[in-house]
Amino acid sequence: MFIRRDYSDKSAARQARRRNTSVNIRTPHPKQARRSINGRPNVRAPFAPPEDWHEPTDRDGYRVVVQQPGDGYRHIVTERQIRDRLALVPQQFLEQLEVVQLSGMTRKKQSFPCYGMQWGNAIYLYPLEESLVEYFYQPPRPSLVNEAKMYGGRWGEPSPGVWTLTWSEQAARDFYLNNILIHELGHLVDERNSSYMDRERFAEWFAIHHGYRSSGGSSVRRPRKIIRRRHHAK
Repeated sequence: MFIRRDYSDKSAARQARRRNTSVNIRTPHPKQARRSINGRPNVRAPFAPPEDWHEPTDRDGYRVVVQQPGDGYRHIVTERQIRDRLALVPQQFLEQLEVVQLSGMTRKKQSFPCYGMQWGNAIYLYPLEESLVEYFYQPPRPSLVNEAKMYGGRWGEPSPGVWTLTWSEQAARDFYLNNILIHELGHLVDERNSSYMDRERFAEWFAIHHGYRSSGGSSVRRPRKIIRRRHHAK
């Protein structure tokens, strides 16, 4: 069983209101220079699981690497879905992107569970449990609770000291394509901030603006209300 640890910081929605509504992209550095600029992992946790390092090149476009997800896990999105989603963002944001990797789950990575990370010119997305149910044995922070709810995640507390986060197929795919993927892309294009907190704030704003809102926001994610029609006897 994969235990998710809540390392999330402040609410993405709350941070988004503090940011501007446009991104100032500086003149891009050569791809080879990105290793020294962003040569450390940027994850949604204080520590990053070990990953395959993809050496920067001067290739045009990016490639998608798909690893086996691991026993009991599944990848939430496909290569085609990733490419279709990234085709919708301003294409200057992809100039430094070289690899999107659907990583496999290992025992060592379970010690630092997270949904995604950015390292160098690569974005890594991690699998979920095959059941689409995540288990937490510490109270999840309100920011994580709210973020998951924004994309359709359903929280439960089946027993004292145990919390679950249950996803539907559609909600999990939405969460990865319009939040995790775009959040990590935000780290890649951020050449202004250097501290962990500042980079997280920028990536959270980036995911809200270019992911959540650009894909319809709350209006397309609200549960449909059941309309009950009353029939009056004549």
